[in-house]
Amino acid sequence: MLKELNALMTEQQNLDSLHIDEMDTIEIQTINREDQKVALAIEKELGTIAKTIDHIYERVSMGGRLIYMGAGTSGRLGVLDASECPPTYGVSSDLVIGLIAGGQEALQNAIEGAEDDEQQAKKDLEALSLTSLDVVCGLAASGRTPYVISGLKYAHTIGALTVSICCVENGEISHYADDFIEVKVGPEVITGSTRMKSGSAQKMVLNMISTATMVKMGKVYKNLMIDVQPTNQKLRQRAVNIVMNCTGTSQEEARNHLETCQYDVKCAIIMQKTGMDMESCKNMLLQNQNQVAKVIRTYQKEV
Repeated sequence: MLKELNALMTEQQNLDSLHIDEMDTIEIQTINREDQKVALAIEKELGTIAKTIDHIYERVSMGGRLIYMGAGTSGRLGVLDASECPPTYGVSSDLVIGLIAGGQEALQNAIEGAEDDEQQAKKDLEALSLTSLDVVCGLAASGRTPYVISGLKYAHTIGALTVSICCVENGEISHYADDFIEVKVGPEVITGSTRMKSGSAQKMVLNMISTATMVKMGKVYKNLMIDVQPTNQKLRQRAVNIVMNCTGTSQEEARNHLETCQYDVKCAIIMQKTGMDMESCKNMLLQNQNQVAKVIRTYQKEV
């Protein structure tokens, strides 16, 4: 097991930081030079990432959920990405879910042995009543975390789509996933500290997966968040600004449209651009995959 661990890319020593303990503070920023390699490593996986996103969207559009599973840093990143989807895109909190080995306590504290608990992975997924429409995305920088592998194995028996993300070549978790993404960022500045480049790589890939999925779900018009939830004054003003930006209308008109449709930004934009009433807007959205641009194009063809 030790020999196997030492062979992992994430456990190798970085030759450019061998003497970081003797560097001046400015020299320690070799960290930044290493971080620049992360985006380039991801670029090599863009085709695979795009294919994976299409597969995820297919399941989610049929009513499935996206479930991240990980331990330690990987688990925390999955929970973070999941927790940011509801306030950003107005989706239900059970559409994107983050599971971390050791449970909620592990978000702030290391839970001894949690990442090796294969039985808990199955229990965590069973507690969610996993179905064949769901997607289980396993996260493990080293590509070998038992908790994650066990979760992927169980998900496969249910018929759920399985996805894995790791930062080594030929990661073990890749063998248990329908779609696997391997972002090979190389040895860390501090040997084995995968919260650094590996963590950045996983965070960036998760950003791409969740953002692209939300775009395909119609949560964005142009590049604006149009399912913003107006839960406070700042967000209500943001909704007004979005409608103004998209339609060229005045602040007063934008606010009036929003008040008419209970601050549904999508309907406010469509109403202003087409003159349709709210019920017609909602029907058109249902017929056009909730895509505002498609609704407007369809309307323009029909008139």
